[in-house]
Amino acid sequence: MKLIVGLGNPGKEYENTRHNVGFMVIDHYLKNETFKKKFNGLFIKKELFGESVIFLKPLSYMNLSGQVVQKYKHFFKIDDNNILIIHDDLDLNLGKARLKYGSSSGGNKGVKSIIDDLGTKEFGQYKIGISKPTYHDTKDYVLSKFTKSELELLNNKIIESVDVINYYIKNDINETINRFNGKI
Repeated sequence: MKLIVGLGNPGKEYENTRHNVGFMVIDHYLKNETFKKKFNGLFIKKELFGESVIFLKPLSYMNLSGQVVQKYKHFFKIDDNNILIIHDDLDLNLGKARLKYGSSSGGNKGVKSIIDDLGTKEFGQYKIGISKPTYHDTKDYVLSKFTKSELELLNNKIIESVDVINYYIKNDINETINRFNGKI
């Protein structure tokens, strides 16, 4: 079983903000499917390519995401190396992405929360670039909405994410890294 987690903040005021890239990817992948609520998270369990997959959007706000991920990991008995966290990354330019395994949080407080609550960093990360702020405070920047032109560029990355997720479901994280890094 695999757990694919999109990080973000719940609520209308956070829709289309830089910190909600993970939610945006999950929502695009699942289209208009109906989520269920459990353990302060919205989830959908599916059978895809012969694999059981849980898609999760924690509702705890970014900085407490680890509490929710930990509950799903234990309840569904998921190995750490079968977890993929999708999140924004300030160190990557908008429109770029990178897959990592066993990586640090890179300053993302949602990922730091997950590392702290799971007690490991041995899980996959799918980092989607939002670029560094040029004149904003980082906190204000990650909670700000994308411009129309930025959204167009980001939407191309979100569409491309479907291939990355499908490949990950069929393969392990290291094979997915080898297949996509340098190409996404």
